[in-house]
Amino acid sequence: MDRGMLTAALRHDRAIVLGGLVAVILLAWAWLLLGAGLGQETMEMEGGAIMAMAPAWTPGYAALVLLMWVVMMAAMMLPGAAPTILLVAGIARRRAGAGGRVPATAALFALGYLAVWGAFSLVATATQWGLDQVMLPTTAGTVLAGIVFLGAGLYQWTPLKAACLRHCRSPLDFILHHWREGALGALATGMGHGLYCLGCCWMLMALLFAGGLMNPLWIAAIALLVLVEKTLPWGGRMAQLSGLALAAWGIGTLISIA
Repeated sequence: MDRGMLTAALRHDRAIVLGGLVAVILLAWAWLLLGAGLGQETMEMEGGAIMAMAPAWTPGYAALVLLMWVVMMAAMMLPGAAPTILLVAGIARRRAGAGGRVPATAALFALGYLAVWGAFSLVATATQWGLDQVMLPTTAGTVLAGIVFLGAGLYQWTPLKAACLRHCRSPLDFILHHWREGALGALATGMGHGLYCLGCCWMLMALLFAGGLMNPLWIAAIALLVLVEKTLPWGGRMAQLSGLALAAWGIGTLISIA
């Protein structure tokens, strides 16, 4: 393949992959904004007041909650992963030549990446079930929220966070040296990249329990922070500054109920 044909193929692949990512991200956000299929039961209180109640945890409801977490992780994490997925498409094209199935390779990489967040979603669903069963009183819930904010803030300053964020900001070395050929190879490489991103962002995702699982503004704020950390030149510094803010928020929350 000559240089002109390669350039045209790269642009074609980029358009297909980017279009697919945008479509998935928009559909995920739309589904979340529409309530993610999670209805709420209501109970009439004394005086005619109506109180919203979470549905009972049946297998069907648990599956919906798991689906909500998976879609929410896709909506929040794919924007920050998009540059890496496009990079994978470019590398795959250069290795495959004219006959390679590059968009499929990029899709498999993205699927492997999302599989890691799917595993996280399973843990998050179990955590949500456990919290619903305990039914913490308001004060205990506030204490737990303060601890989560403080823990997330401190984690932003840990060496593990820094190492994982460096990878997420510059994954080229990992992809070049750990890329595996074939469909299973693309999946495995995507999972490897996803593990780094999980190490980078899992405590930020835990903030969803403190700020509201279906609060669209809160979800968008965390997603924006993740995007800034991973893609902008000053993302590393933003991680540290946000860590200070989150830790202060947590301390303030705990002091407020002392």
